[in-house]
Amino acid sequence: MQATDAPDVLALLHWMDDAPEREVFAPDAREAAELQGECEDRVCLVAEGVDGEIRGYCALAPFRDGLALEGPLGTGDLHGLLARAVERADGLPIYAFSARDNLAARAALEAEGFTPMHTTDFYTARVAALARAARVPGDHAVAGTLAAAAYRALYRASEESWAGRLDWTDAEIEAHFARDDVELVVLSRGGQPVGFAELELNAEASRADLTYLAVHPAERGQGYGRILLALAAAEAAAHPEIRDLRARAHDHARAARALYARAGLTHCRAVVTYLRDDTEGEA
Repeated sequence: MQATDAPDVLALLHWMDDAPEREVFAPDAREAAELQGECEDRVCLVAEGVDGEIRGYCALAPFRDGLALEGPLGTGDLHGLLARAVERADGLPIYAFSARDNLAARAALEAEGFTPMHTTDFYTARVAALARAARVPGDHAVAGTLAAAAYRALYRASEESWAGRLDWTDAEIEAHFARDDVELVVLSRGGQPVGFAELELNAEASRADLTYLAVHPAERGQGYGRILLALAAAEAAAHPEIRDLRARAHDHARAARALYARAGLTHCRAVVTYLRDDTEGEA
C-alpha cells in the first residue's frame, strides 16, 4: 500500500460501513491522514483492478501471540490478498474477525486455512429502560473503584478465556480505570467484592459498551449478574449523551445470553473469530 492509495482504501471502509453484512475488523480511521498514521506500524496490502483502482485491502498488526488481520475488505480478489498476507505473517498465528453474514470474506478466510473459533453475539437496549431495575440489596454496597490486587483476583476467579488483563501491572490497571471514558461498578457484601461491571463510554455513538461483567463463581446463581447489569446501565444513564448499552457474549456463554434475554436486550450483530495457526503441532 502506498500513501496515495489512502483515498481508495477509505472509500472501501465507507462501503463497508454502508452494510452490516460487509463488516470485518478494519481501521478505525475514516480520514486519509489518520489512516496513514494507523498503517505505519503494520503490513498493509491492496489489490488493484484493471483500471488501477484499489479494489481490496487487508493488513497485519501485532495482536496477542501473533497478528490480527484487518479485512479482507473489498470487491476484488480477496483470495489473492489473503494469500499475500499469510506469506507476510512469517508463520505467526493470525486472528481474523468477520461479520457472520459476510459470506464472501468468510469463504475467502476458510479457503486460505483460517478456522472459525467462536461467534460473539452483541445485544443492545436503552440505558433508561435497563436502569429502571437498578437496586442495591440492603446488606450490599456499590463503589466505583477497586484495588488493583482485588480486581485482578476477581478477574482471575471469574474469567475462563479472556486472560489478557492478568498480565497488567497495578499501574496499568489504575491507568485504565482513570480514563474518562471508562467506568467501573463494584458490588460488595461484607466488604468483599462479589462482582463488577466495566463500561466504556462512546459519546460519539451515544453508546456504552459493557466490556466485562464478572461475578465470583462462589456467588453465582443469586441474581448478581442482573443487579450488576442494571447498576451499570444506571451509571451509563448518568451521562446525558449515552442512550444505549451494548453487551456481548461468546456462543458458549449460555448464562450471559440468558441474562441479556431476561433483561430485555435485543440481538444486534454477530462476529465470527477465526484463527490460522501454522505453529500448531510443532514441538
